Amino acid sequence: MTSLNDRIAEFIADRLPNDEAGVELLCLDHNGTYVLPFLCRRVGDSWRNFATGEQIEAEVAGWRRRER
Repeated sequence: MTSLNDRIAEFIADRLPNDEAGVELLCLDHNGTYVLPFLCRRVGDSWRNFATGEQIEAEVAGWRRRER
């Protein structure tokens, strides 16, 4: 089983990406961590679905550029 610290280590948690950059988000809830299955971006002070613009209502633990 992957620990929370190991999982977060795969993501950037100490700074924000450039506005409008498409990234994967690692989110955290009472069950553990999960990666959202769609690209997101930072707009102002909120995270949004890259395609729809819908605001992400989750606790974001980190982000990373999508691996191709």
